[in-house]
Amino acid sequence: MIKLILLLCTVLPAIASAQTNAVKGKITSKDGPVIYATIILKDTKWGTSANEEGNFEISGVEAGTYQLVVSAIGYRQQMQSINLTGGETATVNINLSTADATLNEVVVTGTRTERRRLESPVAVNILDSRTFSLTQSNTLSEGLCFQPGLRMETDCQTCNYTQLRMNGLGGSYSQLLVNSRPIFTSLMSLYGLEQIPANMIERVEVVRGGGSVLYGSNAIAGTVNIITKEPQESSFTLSNNASVIDGKVWDHFVNANVNVVNEEQNAGVSFFGSHRDRQAYDANGDGFSELSKLKNNSFGFNAYFKPTDQDKLEVNGWSIHELRHGGDKLDKPADQANQSEYRIHDILVGGLNYDRRSNTGKTSYSIYASAQNTKRTHYTGINQSDGWGNTKNHTLQAGFQFNYTSHNFLGGTNTFTTGAEHLYDYTFDEIEAYNFLVDQKTNLTGVFLQSDWDVTPAITILSGVRANKHTNVNQLVFTPRLSGVYKAGSYTQFRASYARGFKAPQAFETDLHIAFAGGGISLIQVDPNLKEETSDSFNASVDFNKPNEHMIYGFTLDAFHTRLYDAFVLEEIGTDENGNQQLLRSNGGNSTVKGITLEGRLNYDQMFQLESGLTLQRSRYHSPVAWSSEIDGTRTYLRTPNTYGYYVLTLLPQSRFTAAFSGVITGPMLVPHFGGAPGVVEDVLYTSPTFVENNLKLAYRFTLKSIKQDLQLSAGVQNMFNQYQQDFDIGKSRDSNYVYGPARPRTFYVGLKFGLM
Repeated sequence: MIKLILLLCTVLPAIASAQTNAVKGKITSKDGPVIYATIILKDTKWGTSANEEGNFEISGVEAGTYQLVVSAIGYRQQMQSINLTGGETATVNINLSTADATLNEVVVTGTRTERRRLESPVAVNILDSRTFSLTQSNTLSEGLCFQPGLRMETDCQTCNYTQLRMNGLGGSYSQLLVNSRPIFTSLMSLYGLEQIPANMIERVEVVRGGGSVLYGSNAIAGTVNIITKEPQESSFTLSNNASVIDGKVWDHFVNANVNVVNEEQNAGVSFFGSHRDRQAYDANGDGFSELSKLKNNSFGFNAYFKPTDQDKLEVNGWSIHELRHGGDKLDKPADQANQSEYRIHDILVGGLNYDRRSNTGKTSYSIYASAQNTKRTHYTGINQSDGWGNTKNHTLQAGFQFNYTSHNFLGGTNTFTTGAEHLYDYTFDEIEAYNFLVDQKTNLTGVFLQSDWDVTPAITILSGVRANKHTNVNQLVFTPRLSGVYKAGSYTQFRASYARGFKAPQAFETDLHIAFAGGGISLIQVDPNLKEETSDSFNASVDFNKPNEHMIYGFTLDAFHTRLYDAFVLEEIGTDENGNQQLLRSNGGNSTVKGITLEGRLNYDQMFQLESGLTLQRSRYHSPVAWSSEIDGTRTYLRTPNTYGYYVLTLLPQSRFTAAFSGVITGPMLVPHFGGAPGVVEDVLYTSPTFVENNLKLAYRFTLKSIKQDLQLSAGVQNMFNQYQQDFDIGKSRDSNYVYGPARPRTFYVGLKFGLM
């Protein structure tokens, strides 16, 4: 008997210790399952990752009390105590709260289908409404500079037209999309980035490099996709911002947003409206403006209807009416000034999209159409009454896309995408006094095929090709791309991509702008033998993001290399019979743009958040380009700094009181300066100084409990140390393109925002 008792005392503990436990459950957030979340038992060897449905299971766990730790990029880490006894399976469901949702937000631009940002084989950056607010960016152009690899520049002292430069390439090398459709034309690119108010934008998705060639021509530098706001719940927001520029002139913004969603959550509409009124600003006291007078009224909507769980219809549209007037004698008609540029734009944009998904989710298709119509009345002249012109531009795009997902494709999951689309664009621009005429119709037809293959949970390969037929190109142009991502654990992704791109010979944004120089105007002619430009683009990057109990931190290092063949160049070819400068756009030799971009981010326990980016690059022609007939040509790209970057530092980002510091750095660059203005006797290639523009915004949010709405008061200063160009040309004979550096001098502002925030 004693022996039996001793045997039981020995065997039973061994049996009990041999019994193992399991922990299973699901990780979710307010947006649904959190895929690939990391689940560990703290200070043990046991752990796992959630699958594509957010489910997880940890088996073989010994009995005991543990701390279950759940972490995922973009969410706050959560801990829960669990007690496991012999042989049980504990079910633990965890709901995570967001910390920095943009890190792993759903994006569409990189693959033309929905993908989590960290899972996308093409690197996608997101500029959301939060960044627009923190940096006091009232328009799209003001916010784009707070993205890595992007730089906004003002190119005219009189009318202040802007362009986006991406990865060291000019504005015409970037494909601008509105809700994934390429209707942002060359004419719209002149002023459109400043015309679009920030309150109509849900987010902006940016793909740097040639990885978005499936969208067609002009995506050599990258793609910027403007996603307009879609209603999530019924709400409204009203805001007013008043700025004083250099203590002299006012710039007012009034914005309104109204969202309506029905009780069934299957239909909704989002309205936006914006009014801007800016006075002209004269920086050097010569009576000629450096910032034009500006009045802008914008209105639009974005609506959706879901008749079933598988169907969705979206309709959107917006209009812009803008007047801008620069030069002198701005209280008189433009043709009575010594020098003046006057523009009235009326723009209408609309789109329609129908999506259908099968019950199984394996197939889906989209049918879409979008259009824009722009009318412009304009004047450009010096001491004359006949510099008036008229512009008409309309664009129509339509297409379809079909997606099929195979869940057993060579051991992985593959989504095949195919489709076709057609883009028609008509541009007419005429000024009879200058014998200036652009009368151009272009058609671009594209057929595309793409494979988005999850080879393993850690490896995804994206491959595709588009066949393009353009009016101004004789043969079919094929633009293939190949991208891949390797996920080294839950925190690190390695990406690489190659893409071939092309740019057709047609009117570009600079061709549609007439500058002043030397007491006359500067006109661009197009070589009748101009042929398409092609490119090879390579990108490689490493993306690291790690959350812990109090912090999310990470970095991205991206290397890019783009070779352009038969690159478009502008060279001076003399003057016409009226003494006006003539520039010729033609095919030069090849050129190369290469560099690296480093991004950093840190969020510490919602106490402060830092986002920053710095680009180091070099852009060179293989042969010198003679931008002036008076001096030797140069191989270096003009108006292209080798160093540029940004930062946004937010204190208490989720609290009622928020302080945001932001800034933009622009390194030295070569700026052409044509002679003719007082004190400028000859053409000069000027090296600009380094500019560091710093901003500060303070905001406090009250809750009006009786009506369940918020009221936010804000104040701040932009360009607080007044980093601004000091050597503008004076008088009517100035070179209006001799402008560089920050878009405005020191500016103080106050703001009021009321509604749901």
